[in-house]
Amino acid sequence: MPFYIARQAPKLWRKICTETTIEISLVAENRKLLLAGIVFQYIHGLAAHGIHYLHRPGPTLQDAGFFLLPELGQDRAYVSETSFTFIFASFVLELVLLQWTIHPFVFQNKKIYTVLIWCRVLAYLVACQILRIFTFYSTHLPGPNYHCHEGSKLARLPHPKSAIELLVINFSRGVNYGCGDLIFSSHMIFTIVFVRTFHKYGTNRCIKQLAWLLAVVQSFLIVASHKHYTVDVVVAWYTVNLVTFFIDKKLPDLPERPTGLTSLPLPPQSRDWDSKNKEEHQIPLTGVTVETAG
Repeated sequence: MPFYIARQAPKLWRKICTETTIEISLVAENRKLLLAGIVFQYIHGLAAHGIHYLHRPGPTLQDAGFFLLPELGQDRAYVSETSFTFIFASFVLELVLLQWTIHPFVFQNKKIYTVLIWCRVLAYLVACQILRIFTFYSTHLPGPNYHCHEGSKLARLPHPKSAIELLVINFSRGVNYGCGDLIFSSHMIFTIVFVRTFHKYGTNRCIKQLAWLLAVVQSFLIVASHKHYTVDVVVAWYTVNLVTFFIDKKLPDLPERPTGLTSLPLPPQSRDWDSKNKEEHQIPLTGVTVETAG
């Protein structure tokens, strides 16, 4: 076994170098798309920050989800954010780094290059977020969350004193204490996009089923914590799925990577070394070493 590991180590190292080189080249080729997607995350946050200035607290609207689901209350409102953080971190760390980055080096089952996955994910997010911005700026609804009620100091933001105050965003404060950016839920945009992406490009069936279950649970937790109205979650479910469906129809399928160690082209010197090394260690069953002609 140690001899086998030592024999495979050079091949594994060459594969790691090859995969890393290809991913870096893909980053360079798609740098404009990646940068645009990342910059738009700031624009989306800026739009959500702006609607908070326009928010007018009022009576909570009648909502079927509030009536049917038990209310978590302010003391347990963290449950919804904890669930979302788990889904987000699982996709970024486990489902991407392990499933699509480490696995090709060990199990040879990586299907699509990681950079191409992120390009497609950002395309989904940007398209959905554009629709979301137009939607919550079209009609301003009173926020159902506790800090958005009448009398709360956080329900309305004072007018900005400078452009810097308007343009500088505290993302953590916006996620936890934002008001007005309701239809449709940003949490569900990220959740559904991540789950759909892993369902399409992932390899573990059990994790796919678990991911969809977590997405459904996340929907109920968002409503039970009064972070959104039920309509915000319902609209997110069919809008995000339709958007991702049409994007996949319009854009070409992501090219699959070669599978297996032998599928990767090796430098000429490496091929010569492997051939010579194989001849030196080739021993027939009779115990007589076969010598090759020089």
